[in-house]
Amino acid sequence: MPAFYPVPLRAIHNGWSPERQAHFIGWLAETGSVSAACERVGMSRKGAYQLRKKPHSESFAAAWDAALGWPVRKVTADEWDVLVHGTLYEPRFRRGRYIGFRRKSDAAGLSRMLNGLARQPRKVWP
Repeated sequence: MPAFYPVPLRAIHNGWSPERQAHFIGWLAETGSVSAACERVGMSRKGAYQLRKKPHSESFAAAWDAALGWPVRKVTADEWDVLVHGTLYEPRFRRGRYIGFRRKSDAAGLSRMLNGLARQPRKVWP
């Protein structure tokens, strides 16, 4: 399972928190069912599909596809993901069973972003 950036959302105690998104992807990989994964995390199927369509959800959608065994598409982190999150969420499995997730800092993504900024021409103000 690839690590992913959670969809940036306003923090609500019963909403799609980054942790809930990570658990959803883990349960989705184990069960192969969107409905079953939603039930495990206490969210609606409709809400999951709405989350998948939100802006900056490309990484989450790619992890969803990978969890269902669809062809893995490469998703590169944009500056928004690195700056807002800076943390990847990686579902963890043991003997094919979902056991939780791990947070990983994305130092490589931050480094790529900074290198890209360093290569940009400097603007001179009058």
